[in-house]
Order: sequence, then C-alpha cells, then structure tokens
Amino acid sequence: MKKMKVGIQLYSVREALGQDFVGTLRRVKEIGYDYVEFAGNYGGYTGKELKAILDEIGLTCLSVHQGTDMFLNDGQKAFDFMKDSGVRYIVIPWYDVKRLSDDAEWENTKAIFRKVSDMAKENGMELLYHNHDFEFTKLETGEYVYDRIFRELKGCINPQPDTCWLNYGGVNPAEYIRKYGDRIKVVHLKDFVCTKLAAGPVYALIDGNGNEMKKPTKEENGFKLVPLGAGRNDFREILTACDEIDADYVIVEQDNFTGIGPMDAMAQSRAYLKENFGL
Repeated sequence: MKKMKVGIQLYSVREALGQDFVGTLRRVKEIGYDYVEFAGNYGGYTGKELKAILDEIGLTCLSVHQGTDMFLNDGQKAFDFMKDSGVRYIVIPWYDVKRLSDDAEWENTKAIFRKVSDMAKENGMELLYHNHDFEFTKLETGEYVYDRIFRELKGCINPQPDTCWLNYGGVNPAEYIRKYGDRIKVVHLKDFVCTKLAAGPVYALIDGNGNEMKKPTKEENGFKLVPLGAGRNDFREILTACDEIDADYVIVEQDNFTGIGPMDAMAQSRAYLKENFGL
C-alpha cells in the first residue's frame, strides 16, 4: 500500500487550539501528524507568520476548511493569506442543503463555486467540497445531490470524501472513492457507531397502516463519533481504495468526543493508522 501522508483536521482539537494555539500545534506534531487542515481559526497570525510557526514545528498546512464568504468578500487578500500559509487545497466544509438541492438555488450556488474555483486556480490552489450525510438525499431525477455537484462542476470542484458521512449517508465509502478516482487527492478518515444507518434503504419505509415512517434521528440511532478502528468503517477497504486511485493524503477528523479527550482520541487514531497500515 502506498504510504499516504497523514494530517489532522484541527477542528478536532478546537478548544485546545483556542487556549494555546502554538502549544496545540506542537502536541499535534508530537502525536504523529505531519500535515494540518485548518478550520477557520488561524490564531490571529498573518499567513507568513503562520507558515513560520508551522515550519519551526515541522508541520505543513495542506488545506483549509473555509466558507466561500471569505473569498467572495476579501478577494485576493484572502488568497494571499492562504498562499503565504502554504495552502494547496481550499475546502468548502459545509453548504446549506437547500442551496444544493433546490434547482433555482443550485444555479446560483454553481456560479459561486465557479467564481471561487477560478480564483483558487489563479493562485495555484484547488477547490474541494467536503460532504456530510445530507448530500445523499435524492433529487427528483433520482440522482444524489452529491453526484450532481461533481457531475455538473467537473473541472471546477473535486471531492474531499468524508468516510463517516458517506457510510452514514447510506453508500459504501470505498466504492465512492473509486467512483471519483483521480479527482480525489485528500480523503477524510472518520469513524462512528450507530444502530442503523440513517439513509437506510433507498425506498421509503412504510408502517403497518401504509404510512411513511419518519427516519430516526442521529440521537435515536445511537450515533456517536469514535476514534479510528472503534466503529463501523472498514478502513482496510477504504485505504485500499485510496491506494488504488493514488490519493496523496488522508486527514483524520473527529468532531466530538464521548468518554475520551480530543487529543487522546486523535493520538489513538494516529496510532491505529501506524500500527495497522504503516501510515
């Protein structure tokens, strides 16, 4: 298996980062992460200052999760900051599902994504989109929202698959990684437990009276995020798929924690990748 490079989504340690920005970055390096993906908190530093801090610690800023408003409002100034920080990938972390699924809204969304993508390309960067589970609702055409995004915006925006939300959304993460092939260079590794996948069957569930049943909420499903290897995801299959498509980076993320502290959980996930896959 190709030795993919391993990074951490810093949202995972957001509270520690807010209390001791540089100290948290040092700890991230100590537990084995070489790459970081920021999520809006840049410590108040300029891009050049941030790059110098990362260089001194031995970290590389691969990517950022950053909403489109920063680039639309600040224009070249925003991209100068990203360039100075060493960023290669600008990742849209979340987008209102209505603006992705409603046909009229979607036309406006496409124009926004194309504008940000063009600006990113002009600055030597690439625009990615990070999914949640709601992109695996179906349009009237029967196509997933997820697939329309990347079909209609091919050449403009590429996937950053989140393996937890792919699985919880009701599709096989490895299959979807293979589906988009060489359009994928950065994959989010995230694990979870639940009693039932939220998407369930592709048809509506019907109760004994012929009425459509409400899908259970995440809470009713016992949904919980856990360190890598402690949940439902088959990371051997996922990483094999990443290897087959020649993905370069995997980013470890855990949004919230139960029974374990964030840094301990991220250390456990890093050890899991090293011990089981040599990454």
